[in-house]
Amino acid sequence: MTALTILDRLFGRTPRVDLETARVPDGVRLYAVGDLHGRCDLLREMHRLIREDAAGSPPGFRRMVVYLGDYVDRGLHSREVIDLLLNEPLEGFDAQHLRGNHDELFLTFLDNPACGDAWFRFGGDATVYSYGVRVPEGVAPGQRMAHIQQSLNEAIPARHRRFLDGLKLTWVIGDYLFVHAGVNPGKPLDRQRPEDVMWIRDEFLDSETRLGKVVVHGHSIAPRPDVRANRIGIDTGAYHSNVLTCLVLEGNGRRFLQTSGD
Repeated sequence: MTALTILDRLFGRTPRVDLETARVPDGVRLYAVGDLHGRCDLLREMHRLIREDAAGSPPGFRRMVVYLGDYVDRGLHSREVIDLLLNEPLEGFDAQHLRGNHDELFLTFLDNPACGDAWFRFGGDATVYSYGVRVPEGVAPGQRMAHIQQSLNEAIPARHRRFLDGLKLTWVIGDYLFVHAGVNPGKPLDRQRPEDVMWIRDEFLDSETRLGKVVVHGHSIAPRPDVRANRIGIDTGAYHSNVLTCLVLEGNGRRFLQTSGD
């Protein structure tokens, strides 16, 4: 432990971790996958790329994968994305699944149809469609959301609900913090609210503050990975661009895997 680290701990200062100094523990190769939004086809392709890449890792390496959330909405195969994660996980990998704001809206709607209009504006109608829920003729307009909510609760498998309920808000390894959207740069990392880590945008994206960890996030779409001194954004808008991005971390190195975009 360096003298600077000891002083940081004694006086509560935030360690000056940035992209140049950040690393994951030795013997680990970690893959972080960006926002999926119902694109089961791209998830399957990314899993193939990860398996091929991991085959070149040294013997005895621990393989890890973290998904940054937003499994549902917008794309037409939300149910299939969750099925793939549950039925065909990457063999030999420790997996972490984080919660995105779209996953949170899905859960909220399952308990409260009043949020349906807001959820549908974010692409929730595509999730409803993927579970086979339709509104028959004769349902009054004022009853449509209640009907959809009831039908969706009947259609969603219990293990899908357990998966959604069990999603984590944050995950840390080494000098990296993984979240869906980001963090409030004005708060300590251990005092972030769920709204911060699932929804924050400009206040986080525009900040150059050293945060104590390098934050790996999705949520905010960019045409290519957004690599800054204090954060790495990997949401490349897969649901419409066909480009799903995965960050690979090993030691103090970092690189990217991406689907072809065809």
